Amino acid sequence: MNILSSRSSVGSASSGDVSSDSSISSQYKVLTLTFNQDCTSLAMGTPNSYSLFTIGQENKIDEIHDCEIQPLIYIPYLPYDSVYIIERLFSSSLIALVSNQAPRKLKVCHFKKGTEILSYSFANTILAVKLNRSRLIVCLEESIYIHNMRDMKVLHSIRDIPSNRDGLCTLSSNDENPYLAYPGSTITGEVQIFDTIHLKPCLMISAHESTLAAMAFDMTGTRIATASNKGTVIRIHSAVDGSRLFEFRRGVRRAATIYSLSFSPDSMFLAASSNTETIHIFRLINQKEKPSEETSSWMGSFSRLLGDVAHYLPKQTSEVLTQDRAFATVHLQSAGMKTAIAMNVFDRTLKLFVAGYDGVVYIYEVNKNEGGECKQISQYLLFNISQNSNNQQTIIANDRRSSLDGSRQIYSSNLSRKESNAVPLSSKLTNEKQADDQLYNTALQEQNFPELPSPPPGDGE
Repeated sequence: MNILSSRSSVGSASSGDVSSDSSISSQYKVLTLTFNQDCTSLAMGTPNSYSLFTIGQENKIDEIHDCEIQPLIYIPYLPYDSVYIIERLFSSSLIALVSNQAPRKLKVCHFKKGTEILSYSFANTILAVKLNRSRLIVCLEESIYIHNMRDMKVLHSIRDIPSNRDGLCTLSSNDENPYLAYPGSTITGEVQIFDTIHLKPCLMISAHESTLAAMAFDMTGTRIATASNKGTVIRIHSAVDGSRLFEFRRGVRRAATIYSLSFSPDSMFLAASSNTETIHIFRLINQKEKPSEETSSWMGSFSRLLGDVAHYLPKQTSEVLTQDRAFATVHLQSAGMKTAIAMNVFDRTLKLFVAGYDGVVYIYEVNKNEGGECKQISQYLLFNISQNSNNQQTIIANDRRSSLDGSRQIYSSNLSRKESNAVPLSSKLTNEKQADDQLYNTALQEQNFPELPSPPPGDGE
């Protein structure tokens, strides 16, 4: 276990969002934290740099890239500070970046080679970027652009979407069901499901009465979890036919802001983090699938009784009585800290990863049989990992710098994306374009992507 080092070395974290605390040095502020599609990597953006970490066996988190060391090497696209969007494509070297320095420009880079592959400029601020094997999605406030991952060409644009100031959207990572979801209304919690292969809308799901705050697909792409801005109810719908599959209650008296939703790899558990001190983990099991000892207990009898009388009660009351509660929980040290969460299985044990915007990652073990309070097994301070890594990699960077002999790295021409068409701003030499194409294909093919699971039984998909 890597015990958290003294917080005084980086400034003590407040109970609120550390990224908004002006007393914290900019070196230790976090602008964004994102897990990759299969929870094997974590990306962090700060005012001064961005870093990539691997999540491996034995609950280890190791840094594999920190752009702060790159200015020692002459590379045209760096430095690239104040990154507020960073997405990595599985375990490949391909990353997508957006910086506060240029909030309308998307950069796609090969981080291992330190090379910019291409960049796109958009008419308005980029609010979100999502990746899967076949598509790259760019979300603006009133439009969404769908790019082909193989050549980055714009395949389709979705215009005049309901105002989406937070850039809320999610993209399935499954090859067979690569759906895109985004809010379908600014008044109610409608979810628009869009087919990114056939480039057409599929269905609209009426998920909540109030507007949406969070959403996430499972690994099969057939289930989508949503939460509204009230944060009291979590619902799971079929992304294929829109039917409601599960409904969970996070709380009754206390509204909350849901920060993150994450399914387990087998789609049997869903975790939700919020601005409260509790992370809730729900078990996705139908009443008929529940163990016999659970249904035959006095609590099971009581639940069946509630189901019988709920029909005669007001809708709001009946929903509170019949909605399932959390199967397992995690209690954080303080409330208010923004978090990103993900679940994965290591050593045959389901692990929950909680990345806080104070730069600390907590790892918990989830008891899949008994639930209850999750056991914390590790915690890591990301800034300490970065500092230790920099000391070792500076020597390597100096060696690389001397080997370059002042030569410029090749990178592709900028492409401007206006509201009508994508127009090349400049034309590069043919050999440069071929070099970029080869580099791009290398980033996509250098790693074997993991096999994704089949849809869970009983969904009818």
